[in-house]
Amino acid sequence: MEASNGMSEVEKIIWAYALKNALDYNGRAVPKSVISKVFKEKPELRSRAREIVELVNSIVEKVNSMSLSQQKEAFETYKNLIKEPVRKEKELLPDLPNAIEGRVVTRFAPNPDFVIHLGNARPAILSHEYARKYKGKFILRFEDTDPRTKTPIKEVYNLIKEDLKWLGLRWDEEYIQSLRMNIFYETAFELIRRNGAYVDTCDIEESKRLIKEGKGCPTRSNPVEWQVEQFEKMIEGYYSEGEAVLRVKTDLNHPDISVRDWVAFRIIDTSKYPHPLVGDKYVAWPTYNFAVSVDDHLMGVTHILRGKEHMQNATKQMFLFKHMGWKYPTAIHFGRIHFEGFIMSKSKIRELISKEPDKYWGYDDPRFGTIRGLRRRGILAEAIKQLILEVGIKGTDTRITYTNLAAINRKILDEKAHRIMFVSDPARLTLEAPNKLEAKVPVHPSIEDYRRYIVSPGDTICLNKPDIKHGTVRLLGLGNFVIKEGKLHYLGSSLTEVKEKKIPIIQWVPCNNSIPVTVYKPEGLELESDRGYAELGITNYRVDDKLQFIRYGFVRIDSKDNDEVKVIFAHE
Repeated sequence: MEASNGMSEVEKIIWAYALKNALDYNGRAVPKSVISKVFKEKPELRSRAREIVELVNSIVEKVNSMSLSQQKEAFETYKNLIKEPVRKEKELLPDLPNAIEGRVVTRFAPNPDFVIHLGNARPAILSHEYARKYKGKFILRFEDTDPRTKTPIKEVYNLIKEDLKWLGLRWDEEYIQSLRMNIFYETAFELIRRNGAYVDTCDIEESKRLIKEGKGCPTRSNPVEWQVEQFEKMIEGYYSEGEAVLRVKTDLNHPDISVRDWVAFRIIDTSKYPHPLVGDKYVAWPTYNFAVSVDDHLMGVTHILRGKEHMQNATKQMFLFKHMGWKYPTAIHFGRIHFEGFIMSKSKIRELISKEPDKYWGYDDPRFGTIRGLRRRGILAEAIKQLILEVGIKGTDTRITYTNLAAINRKILDEKAHRIMFVSDPARLTLEAPNKLEAKVPVHPSIEDYRRYIVSPGDTICLNKPDIKHGTVRLLGLGNFVIKEGKLHYLGSSLTEVKEKKIPIIQWVPCNNSIPVTVYKPEGLELESDRGYAELGITNYRVDDKLQFIRYGFVRIDSKDNDEVKVIFAHE
């Protein structure tokens, strides 16, 4: 079937898989891999094998001549032809109660007082995936109405969005609560007119005592007109901090004292605590429970997925919904994620960065459990997503170790991370061989591609010191050698002998044709380092590429220049 631009359907499919293969493997596609994918999708083409192979070779050659940016741009044209395996969503995502396809609306509502961490990623990922499962809507909402105690950070709004995009989450609508203050005021006035709220002007301690006794401030019984007038004064700045609050009328005998007439609005002196987006424009600010309730209703949220620590908040919010005649969304509360060995407390991380700025690298320090920190460490978005989906929405707390996350990450990386030879704490040996030798170092076990190096008699070869004890070794891609008196004596290239005698295959680098590498290894709140040398092939990779150092572990390139490459150790 001919396409409008003269390209056949088969050619388009080959282009799609060739571009994808190239992007998966740092810009270089391999014909064998592309052929396999094409025949798997179109088995009927096997009868035209010779023709298809020639066509694949031709297209792969064109793809490999393109820059990475050109490959990415071209892939956008063909990506819809890629048939991805269908994920068994129902196994990972049990059905939501009260869910109707096409009508489900979920939201992720972070406070932009710090970047998100692994625990925050759970409601974000689950809310996104459920919205997609039911062909519904996913909302991103920044809850930033507490400029005093949970002061928003201007740069964090965008950093959170970057993290969500990196995780593969796309939202349909975006809101910022501090830009919706007039909506909250209008709703509060309506709530007062419905006799569902009152302005409490009692002394703070006196008010607490009265509520504890089940009485409440005497202003509770004042007429609606008085309440409206006092709330107007709160908005206009007549009252100072602590002199007045707006309370939602609840049950003054409720067993949970915090539920009794909870605070909906309070005064914050924004001349002292300016908001990063609206400055000192407002002094009467809605509390979390008020703003959340209003927005969940107005935005049509049908399902709220959040931690069980919010169960008390749900109880509070239902009083407001009842006053306003609204229907409360279906709320699902799950347990906490405890990420063993990592700090995920925002306040604790802020404190560490503030007190020791020379020790900690910032939001993306790989020792922290932030999404940015895990990303810098070399953890893939797919691994985090898979882990969260496996944990799911169960109500009990979950303990996760880095080993759990690393196991998932390793499985994904192993299929695509290129292999690099790296030697730490090297021993220097002189090469003894009759002639020059050519090394063919495989890029990846599944790719028919090699890096080639020429070594000559008398060259200095670097090996890991522990490998010298073997006596006889095979240098990966180069040949078999016996180690004797500080020299490597060439024995030949037979692989049969290696298998029969179980000769260890080890990594190596030409000492004078290598590049220094520093490996940073996060260990708790410490950052150890390991220095060594890598083959020059590492210079062909970019910052953020993930590689496997042979017999060492997976790393992510953090920085590079002509003199040194710095990487962060992800895991073995």
